[in-house]
Amino acid sequence: MAEQRFHGPNAGYVLELYERFTRDPASVEQGWRDYFASASPADLQALEAAAAPSTAAAPVPSAGAAAPAADIEKVFAARELGRSIRARGHTGARLDPLGADAAPDPVLDPARYGLSDAELARLPASAIFGHDPRSASALDEIQRLRRVYMGTVGYEFLHLPDPDERGWIREAVESGAYAQPLPAERSRALLDRLSQVEGFERFLHRAFFGQKRFSIEGTDAMVPMLDEIIAEAAGAGADDVLIGMAHRGRLNVLTHVLGKPYAMMLAGFKVAQEAVGRDTEQNSDEPSGDVKYHMGWTDERDVNGRPVRVRLSPNPSHLEFVNPVVVGMTRAAQDETASAGPPRVEVSRALAVLIHGDAAFPGQGVVPETFNMQSLPGYSVGGTIHIIANNQVGFTTDPQQGRSTRYSSDLAKGFEVPVVHVNADDAEACLAVARLAHAYRRRWGKDFVIDLVGYRRWGHNEGDEPLFTQPVMYGVIKDHPTARETLANRLVEQGVLSREEADAAYQRVLDQLARVLEELGDRPRLTVHDEPPSRNGKAPRATAVARGTLLELNRALLARPDGFVPNARLEKVLQKRGEAESGQPSIDWGHAEALAFASLLAEGVPVRLTGQDVERGTFSHRHAVLRDANTGARLNVFHLLPQARASFEIHNSPLSEMAVVGFEYGYSVGDPGALVLWEAQFGDFVNGAQVIIDQYVAASYQKWQQRSGLVFLLPHGYEGQGPEHSSARLERFLQLCAENNLRVANCTTSANYFHLLRRQAAMLHADPRPLVVMSPKSLLRHPLAASGIDQLAQGTFQPVIADASAAERAEGVTRLLLSSGKVYVDLVGSSDDQRRERAAVPGVERVALGRVEELYPFPAEEIRALAATYPNLREIVWVQEEPRNMGAWTYVGPRLVDALDVPVRYEGRPDRASPAEGYQHRHQQEQNRIVFAALGDSPPVGPPARRGGEKLIGKRK
Repeated sequence: MAEQRFHGPNAGYVLELYERFTRDPASVEQGWRDYFASASPADLQALEAAAAPSTAAAPVPSAGAAAPAADIEKVFAARELGRSIRARGHTGARLDPLGADAAPDPVLDPARYGLSDAELARLPASAIFGHDPRSASALDEIQRLRRVYMGTVGYEFLHLPDPDERGWIREAVESGAYAQPLPAERSRALLDRLSQVEGFERFLHRAFFGQKRFSIEGTDAMVPMLDEIIAEAAGAGADDVLIGMAHRGRLNVLTHVLGKPYAMMLAGFKVAQEAVGRDTEQNSDEPSGDVKYHMGWTDERDVNGRPVRVRLSPNPSHLEFVNPVVVGMTRAAQDETASAGPPRVEVSRALAVLIHGDAAFPGQGVVPETFNMQSLPGYSVGGTIHIIANNQVGFTTDPQQGRSTRYSSDLAKGFEVPVVHVNADDAEACLAVARLAHAYRRRWGKDFVIDLVGYRRWGHNEGDEPLFTQPVMYGVIKDHPTARETLANRLVEQGVLSREEADAAYQRVLDQLARVLEELGDRPRLTVHDEPPSRNGKAPRATAVARGTLLELNRALLARPDGFVPNARLEKVLQKRGEAESGQPSIDWGHAEALAFASLLAEGVPVRLTGQDVERGTFSHRHAVLRDANTGARLNVFHLLPQARASFEIHNSPLSEMAVVGFEYGYSVGDPGALVLWEAQFGDFVNGAQVIIDQYVAASYQKWQQRSGLVFLLPHGYEGQGPEHSSARLERFLQLCAENNLRVANCTTSANYFHLLRRQAAMLHADPRPLVVMSPKSLLRHPLAASGIDQLAQGTFQPVIADASAAERAEGVTRLLLSSGKVYVDLVGSSDDQRRERAAVPGVERVALGRVEELYPFPAEEIRALAATYPNLREIVWVQEEPRNMGAWTYVGPRLVDALDVPVRYEGRPDRASPAEGYQHRHQQEQNRIVFAALGDSPPVGPPARRGGEKLIGKRK
């Protein structure tokens, strides 16, 4: 026992430390904390016995026995040195292939502890905590630890809070369980793989000199690492492996990991080369595509007798933003949604692998946002394997200019994730680390980070000159052997193969690529695009649900298990939903949404809703999850629905927009049959996800033919609460609308919202595209927005709603006010007093109000039909509460002019830098001015609309 080396007063001192440890672990040093944490009751009893007074003569130490009491300080010092090597050995490891001097931590120097090799040799190996029993002395054990922790691999795991995790990794690392030498056959296969990787890049460099490819050279081992991870995942039962990465090395991964044929890759280069200086014309119905190093690919393969689908997600130049997208796709692949209740998550079914850049990993905030989701119930995928493709430079920026930490990987430690650094030139070590990463993920269900330390053989792209900015580094790179050459030299020295065999493996790759290029001929063809989605975004869909079915669903949603006691005030609110049977317009927004979800679940459509505070709803309108007033127990009302034939899940998200929206986008891509919704706490919070919206949501089909039916619920409306939470920036979404890429709606009735959700679900397979809903705040429970059960049981979504009150006076209507969303209620008036005020406006009887409920696709036909019902119409006025340079006006104005033969003008706030007033009284004054200016004869704000280059139109008559 280790306790045998403590005697008398020394043992008493250790017992005193133990007592301090039990009171406050932080009061003793880390080495003692580790020691006491692992000590058994028997160990402590032996220690107490050693501390007890004894008249017996002290035993004479024998060779290899425990150190005498006089050497106890040396024992402590040796133990601390061993602990330091485990904790900080990575700082002295040979991680840089270019041989740059490491800056080892001073704690790795034995002299710091007053130790020499001779003194270590006299101490037993047991002086080192967790020693290898095969070590003959403390010196042997220290040398073993140096080989493990200070070779071409560096480990960081002692920051993990769970001692079992730390112990598992330590045992895995020090036992060499995942780092056994490769047999000769596998070594040859590894050399063949590296020959393919290098040969592909060198061939492209010569055949298409100067064309961008963002080569993998310098981190070549990434490809066999991915091979290893895929094989391990398949062996663990995975059906899907999903990969996300930026452009560095992407073409090589596409070709060798995803199996994209050489012919297709070379055709892309050849077409680009021959198109220089030549005009090309694109069919307007054809997707625009993207550059080669942004594209994705899917490969179905057999891995050791198991079919596995490997997918590389497309990714724009916004490097790390693919991270949450891939994790969302992975969660979709893991979820079993074909039965009622919450989805059943099988994390073994799919694995996410994310490849990062060393500058982007600490530099882009979406990375920690994604890490933060790793253990959250709505977002966990049982661990993601991260590989940092560490070029040691970002474009032209040196590490000391790009991060404030020693390693690019350091932020991962804050999320209790192990980090392993590995020299990219040691291909066998890279494979060992890949196996360790997968084993850890499988055992602990957490993320794992591999810092693959390499270099970048060329500049940022192949047309860039790196000597301008990194002359010393690139002076070394110029003469540095490749990973293939390094492995080949070692295998030749070991007699595994001859030099001629090693060279022949490389030449075979070059010869194969040359044959493929020759066979392409002068007119290579690229892949043919899929059929574009339906151009008819307004195609009607049956969205009504039978009245009896709705009432049955409504009763089921109000059911509670025996003994469950909701909050008393909330119960009264929810029980009002039982009034739906009366047929009166009592169904508010949240109620209509609940019935839409319930009806979809009954039809077998899975529903997933996430966002900030969505379980209750920011404005306390949803209450999909109830809490027992006495016990706090949770109750998801949709999980009790007896009619459900698909899963329902709802999750309050972390306070993140970028990563969460990216995740939900990825989920909607991964499970195209599910209705996936994300709700912002306030609509303007969607600003935090702008990159995902611009690069993925709005353009993914045109660039990559990747389709999504994601739904955005963005609370929008001017309620006098200041500029920050008034606007969901409708104008930004409308600016992105083109080629039927989105649907944008701003509804005013709960029935129309009900039909809108059901239409979106009905079109998930026929014509999927994202839906952006400017959802209400004050209208959530407003009587004018409420509907009756019959409005849900009949009809369908209405892109435009006519003014029913104007039907009998249609001949006298001369002005048609068109608006979208909540401002309609302001125009009508919310109270009897307001309605009397509006009715007293001179000439108001000549005014009709139309509501544009869907803004994109723009309902020009419906608006023309509405205008035609007023034969004496003299002007159209677009009314909005947003400033003129925001909201819908800049989008709808030109379209109204094109669609109608009457003058069109604007009424609303003038151009402004801020979306809304900061004070309630100023807001109300402005709202009143807009309303009465629209209804009456006040002068308009700003000039009327223009039709192309024609003269101003819209002059009031």
